[in-house]
Amino acid sequence: MGYLANLLDFLTRRGAATIAWLAGWAGLARFAASALVHAVTPATYNSATRSVVFKQVYFTAWQILPGYSLFAALLSFVIIRIVVSTASDFGLSDYALETVIRVLVLELLPLITALFIALRSSAAINTEVALMNVQNEIRALEDVGVDPMQFEFIPRVIGGTISVLALSAFSGVLALVLAYLVVYGPQPWHFPAFSIVLAKIFDFPILLGLSIKVFLFGLAVTVIPISEGLRAPQKLFFVPIAVLRGMVRLFFVIMLIEVASLAFKYI
Repeated sequence: MGYLANLLDFLTRRGAATIAWLAGWAGLARFAASALVHAVTPATYNSATRSVVFKQVYFTAWQILPGYSLFAALLSFVIIRIVVSTASDFGLSDYALETVIRVLVLELLPLITALFIALRSSAAINTEVALMNVQNEIRALEDVGVDPMQFEFIPRVIGGTISVLALSAFSGVLALVLAYLVVYGPQPWHFPAFSIVLAKIFDFPILLGLSIKVFLFGLAVTVIPISEGLRAPQKLFFVPIAVLRGMVRLFFVIMLIEVASLAFKYI
């Protein structure tokens, strides 16, 4: 009887944990759908919303641009040198440039950008929303007729998504410039050959897939922290738990998007 009781208790606890896990994902899906609907609604973009969006872009992307540019440039330069040198050693120099662009611009830099913003901004957003929830600030806004989704959450989603798109595009262009300089040197007459390689890589399906992937990264780094913050129980000591849970879920989703992108392109 003791064994059966322990087994039943274990199954009950595991079932409750599974239900809570599924409920978390369902809540995230509902919030993401609501955020997308608000984001494409013209009435959302009033002066107050635009002001918060600009502030979010400033704090998420513009403030970190110098440091992130230096980091992206150093990482890109090191990887380009490694790939070009290795390809030369094996007599594969003709494939070095294409390999570098595919690895850096299509895969590595967008992923690093999403992780960089997740570490810098997502945890802060998660904490801020969880504290607003605990301190009943969200309910207070609703009581005075202010829609928290429109004036608090959607601007963060839009600003975070724009930030990921902008930094990914900037780091990609920076990597292309460095790749040209490493492979060809400061010689402009090699640009036609370089443009042929670019045209071969960046066809419409690749550009569409890259745009969708970076867009999903941008949604993930904002939607997941906000959703987890809203799900935090209204007790102060649950805030760090909500932040940790949100960051774990965010990392999982970012890696899932990257793996799905790789599988779609290469399998």
